[in-house]
Amino acid sequence: MKHLGILAHSAEGAALCFRTFCQEGFRELGPDDHPDVTLDLIAMARSMPAWESGDHDAVRAVLAESVRRLAAAGADFFACPDNTAHLALERPGGDLPLPGLHIAEVVAEQAAADGRTRVGVLGTRFTMDGPVYPRELAARGIAAEVPDAPDRQTVDRIIFEELVNGVFTEESRRAYAEVIERLAERGCDAVALVCTEIPLLVTPGVSPLPTLDSTRLLARAAFEVAVGRRPLPDWRGGHFQRHRDEAPLA
Repeated sequence: MKHLGILAHSAEGAALCFRTFCQEGFRELGPDDHPDVTLDLIAMARSMPAWESGDHDAVRAVLAESVRRLAAAGADFFACPDNTAHLALERPGGDLPLPGLHIAEVVAEQAAADGRTRVGVLGTRFTMDGPVYPRELAARGIAAEVPDAPDRQTVDRIIFEELVNGVFTEESRRAYAEVIERLAERGCDAVALVCTEIPLLVTPGVSPLPTLDSTRLLARAAFEVAVGRRPLPDWRGGHFQRHRDEAPLA
């Protein structure tokens, strides 16, 4: 089995990815069993000034250091359970020391497999305003919708003031449900939860739309790579080009 390296950027989402990966092992391999996994996390505070100033190259340098440490720990590939981080990972630069799964490909492939045609995108303001999800969904003939500006501000504020700090309130759960309801009114047939903490707040039972849980989808794709059911990825950072001749990642 292959050794997974979890390239963490925020604690709560990375912890959910780690737990889900291990739980897949317990379910399929037997009690207490799972492929080797190492998690590396450089505190997000080191990167937030660069995010705020739009210096994605500086964020990439921090993430690349984590990948180097994962490689030194013996990991064969990485998965980054942070959607926004992929904006930085896609910046030009030297190849990362390990190949990695791309979270947006995993989510978009699942949306396609589910027959979705218009998907709402909920994440940080960087992700909602960024090109990654519109590109990956459009490559599969799926339209991407983001909330209107006030709703985007609400979603982003709750992420950074609450979710990344492990705070999950009923008030915020209701606020997200209302945002998703408005996306449903605009014709969305699913919502992509593409901040990796959102699935801890918005469960399928409270969402007005079917959910695409980026954290758990990524963890399960990583498990399938680790046990040999999917090929090792070959993306090492830089602009992500979907390999249309490969099997779907979700």
